[in-house]
Amino acid sequence: MSDHDDLARLAADAYVYGYPLVFDVSMVQRCLRTGFGSLPATQANRFAHARKLAGPQDDFVSVNNDTIYSLAQLDLSGGPLLLRVPDTADSYYVLQFVDTWTNNFAYVGRRATGTDAAVFVVAPPGWIGAVPEGTRVITAPTTVASIVGRFACAGPDDLDRVAKLQEQLTLEPLGDPGPTAGLPVPDDTVPEDLRFWEQLRVLLAAFPPDTEDAEYQRRYAALGLLHEGGSPYHDAPGDLVTALRNGYAAGRQRVEEASRTGLDDRSSTWHMALHLFDYNVDRLGLGTVDSPDWRIGDRRASYLVRAVAARVGLWGNHAYEAVYATTYTDAEGRQLNGSRNYTLTFPSPPPVDAFWSVTMYDMPDYFLIDNAANRYSIGDRTPGLVHGPDGSLTLYLMHAKPVEGEAANWLPTPAGDFRPMLRMYQPGKAVLDGSYQLPDIQPLD
Repeated sequence: MSDHDDLARLAADAYVYGYPLVFDVSMVQRCLRTGFGSLPATQANRFAHARKLAGPQDDFVSVNNDTIYSLAQLDLSGGPLLLRVPDTADSYYVLQFVDTWTNNFAYVGRRATGTDAAVFVVAPPGWIGAVPEGTRVITAPTTVASIVGRFACAGPDDLDRVAKLQEQLTLEPLGDPGPTAGLPVPDDTVPEDLRFWEQLRVLLAAFPPDTEDAEYQRRYAALGLLHEGGSPYHDAPGDLVTALRNGYAAGRQRVEEASRTGLDDRSSTWHMALHLFDYNVDRLGLGTVDSPDWRIGDRRASYLVRAVAARVGLWGNHAYEAVYATTYTDAEGRQLNGSRNYTLTFPSPPPVDAFWSVTMYDMPDYFLIDNAANRYSIGDRTPGLVHGPDGSLTLYLMHAKPVEGEAANWLPTPAGDFRPMLRMYQPGKAVLDGSYQLPDIQPLD
């Protein structure tokens, strides 16, 4: 094996390791600068509120159609923040706290802290100070972080109720705030095919990981990723440029293949992904479950899991908050495609303490699908569903509208390949211990 091959292999490893950081910060930047879908651009340390359920206009990977989003991009370099949450009267909501490495480091909401009104302090790394009586402190691992808020919404008639709750969800400085640093700025004159590496280099310096990961990433010095000062990717040696290009392609392919084949629990043809978000092993704060059952034991293996989680479900929750089950194939093992018609029959409802739904996504982007029925998900809160005499529920997954008796249970599919996702909010014990088996999708033709 040549030195060049070794360097390319190292670059592929660095891509898998660093992709979540680059992707996460790109989405943070997008939220701050342009917003997306129904979420407007909003400055740091303020909430942006969606006022309707997500649709095809929301080009965010695997966005849900069950809840109304409230997102805040935090810049804690200026000091801690006070977070106030409303009383939701037992209605489901969750605030998920995510650092720039995509680690879920805290939760506030129905499962984690209850639904009463409350106040929390969100603090930067290493902060020590006095807090108001009765508040709990959430310490972020990185100075930039995201709060991903989701409020359960039963449909258009429920939007006003959710909007009133959103207005009571606020952030304000604790004490006198200092200046904020903002996001680091990579050198945009670096050649386009090396831009990913320049972004990663700058972000590694701005958002250092925990000690063991910091030790691991020292191996990337040969790639220029630990270089301080100006970018090393101007006039880089030819063998390095070739290795970075080849490593980028190989690393990306590794993530794509792992995203398709799955890394986790199987339930029939479904990937349950019970441990897809268990790669955070160092910073488990309020509302998380700090247990070996919810931490990946092999730190090095967790890097690929983390990359897959970012690729297929950025800002997804731990399974004890919500389980995301996906499938690409029918019961015969064939890729799901809109040229065929399918059924999905639940003999009994998925066991959950909140609610469940099936959402349809296109491929390869995993976006919601525009359709004449304006239906993007279907589940236990969908009005008018028709159950069988035995209590079973059969959903019809089709591109064209089915016959009248089946239309109430129709989930439209795209014309081409698709990947549905079954979400189970506050999943029951049978889901988490693997004893609940999801039914296969059956082809009708």
